[in-house]
Amino acid sequence: MVRVTFVTAEGTRIEAEGAEGQRLLELGQNAGLPLEGTCEGQMACSTCHVIVSAEWFDRLVPAVEDEEDMLDLAAGVTRTSRLSCQIELTEALDGLEVRVPEEARDMQGR
Repeated sequence: MVRVTFVTAEGTRIEAEGAEGQRLLELGQNAGLPLEGTCEGQMACSTCHVIVSAEWFDRLVPAVEDEEDMLDLAAGVTRTSRLSCQIELTEALDGLEVRVPEEARDMQGR
């Protein structure tokens, strides 16, 4: 199991455990977090935007250009922003911490 800590916009810490190979989006949704994932992981929206803790960001597989383009449409983007649908849980990510932004916006209108 891979342990992940989600931090809500209010600062509440929610601990969750997922299986290797599971997407962070699914884990967050199962934990009751407001990660919409309107496009169901097809990188056609930005409703699953999360902010990865700086110490974990460089451990992730780098974002592809399509993900970067979708992040340009997300509200509150930071240097360590990612789409949670594009983060696959691995043993190396055990202990990952991400923040769920207060505002979610999908500029595609989906």
